[in-house]
Amino acid sequence: MAAQTDSGDCCDYRATVTNPRLIPSEHPYRVTPIRAGGFRLDGGAMFGLIPRTIWETWIAPDAHNRIALATNCLLLDDGSRKVLVETGYGDKWSDKERAIYQLAPRTISDALREQGVEPESIDHVIVTHLHFDHAAGLTRRGAGDALERTFPNAEIVVQQREWDDAIANRSTMTRTYLPSHLEPIRSAVRLLDGPTEALPGIVVRPLVGHTWGQHGVFVRDERGGITVFPADLIPTRHHVHLAANMGYDVLPYENMLSKREFLAEAAGEGWRLVLDHEPSQPIVRAERDPADPSRHVLVPVAGESIPAAPEDRPSTTSG
Repeated sequence: MAAQTDSGDCCDYRATVTNPRLIPSEHPYRVTPIRAGGFRLDGGAMFGLIPRTIWETWIAPDAHNRIALATNCLLLDDGSRKVLVETGYGDKWSDKERAIYQLAPRTISDALREQGVEPESIDHVIVTHLHFDHAAGLTRRGAGDALERTFPNAEIVVQQREWDDAIANRSTMTRTYLPSHLEPIRSAVRLLDGPTEALPGIVVRPLVGHTWGQHGVFVRDERGGITVFPADLIPTRHHVHLAANMGYDVLPYENMLSKREFLAEAAGEGWRLVLDHEPSQPIVRAERDPADPSRHVLVPVAGESIPAAPEDRPSTTSG
């Protein structure tokens, strides 16, 4: 992915990391983590300044230095509305692109139908940000290969800042905010400005760093607790390390500060976290590291996982 230099007004995009500690109201949802597909990205890009000699002890790369990742999502149901958090990478890819990213032949529609849910029955889609691996599943190829909305009856919820940056293609990457998943949804978008209760029992909070407009999703779950989807603030369990920022992050230092603040609150409140790109143990809780209380560890929640379908596993071939 080629880098893109932004204009000289970068300081206008700085944002305060500290978030008002808004929590969801007492309106519970049945929370079902689902997987929209598997793919691979360059391990060095995923861990930024962390050298390969360290990160390869956490996760093994393939012959092309790529590591296995997932596109995990949430299906939320309160009995009267169905809400989807994230949509994965979709199906609008050439054979060459599928080989580069080792995209598994699977989409969010497959994951939903495994739960007995049709895309047309989704009422709201909340996307944390609009990069292709989170939002390209918002659209699909229809009759005559025309682009159409995957969720024709749903509103799409995103931060105003993220939408503006996506439309202007302000990113460290030149091909992640794609017109093919942005233009068809324009009329369905509801734009938010900062932390807010997007729906009863669902709060979004900006998590600045990966993008200027990324937000996390905080859900009042059926157990009376809070399930949090922190998006690319902590894409895998290995990114619990504060220095483990991605080469794709527009504000690495702010991302580190956001992560430190988030992990402290998550550990203190006992939140259940669902990590967006973690392929093996995506459902975790944050705890203080017994060996160093200034650090945190992510502990898998016993008995909880997201089953991977055979077609969901990226090939290990060269592609």
